[in-house]
Amino acid sequence: MLTCSKIYRDIPLSHRQPNHSGRCSRLHGHSWSITLTFGATELDSNGFVVDFGELHYIADWIDEHLDHGTIVCNSDPRIDEIRALDQSGLLKIIAIEQASCEGIARYLFSVFEPMVGQNTDGRAWIQKIHVEEDSRNSATFEPEKKCE
Repeated sequence: MLTCSKIYRDIPLSHRQPNHSGRCSRLHGHSWSITLTFGATELDSNGFVVDFGELHYIADWIDEHLDHGTIVCNSDPRIDEIRALDQSGLLKIIAIEQASCEGIARYLFSVFEPMVGQNTDGRAWIQKIHVEEDSRNSATFEPEKKCE
């Protein structure tokens, strides 16, 4: 297997951890980075795992959904208020299971993995995804290996 990585940096995105006992319970933002590590057993006709120049579908999704957006928990006790702010245009939200760095990594994997499979005709996949909230905190999601 061969791998390569693509990094998307400086993504302004806010989130909140409603059950956190500290300041993370408030809406707050970070400058996020997302590193996608792609894998393939066969290279394309140019000798690439993935063609970095053809990953516009990922960059477009990030720009549309994450840039200046807010990620919140589906179970947030104030979700109705947050959704109202989204509907009014004040916020752009994505509601997911867990709005932690770890939860965001898992969520983004579930979004990007099918896109990569579709755009490479199943030849390449995402091996792992690493997200950083600013420069000090990060999480990595890598799916469990299937036993054969």
